[in-house]
Amino acid sequence: MNIDRAVFTLAGSMLLISLALALLVSPYWLLLTAFVGANLFQAAFTGFCPAAIVFRRLGLKEGPAFTCPRAQA
Repeated sequence: MNIDRAVFTLAGSMLLISLALALLVSPYWLLLTAFVGANLFQAAFTGFCPAAIVFRRLGLKEGPAFTCPRAQA
């Protein structure tokens, strides 16, 4: 598994869990859904993703979406 797949898996899991919690516990869990969506949106434009940084430090190999620009130089 590479960083890209790990980020997408984490984001998808967080979205599904927060939607289930919103239905079963409290609608305030939709704030987590909004946060994950906003983070994905900004990562698409900036390339900055905190989850990708964590996964990189855990030793996952880089995929094409979250490559470090300094490593390519």
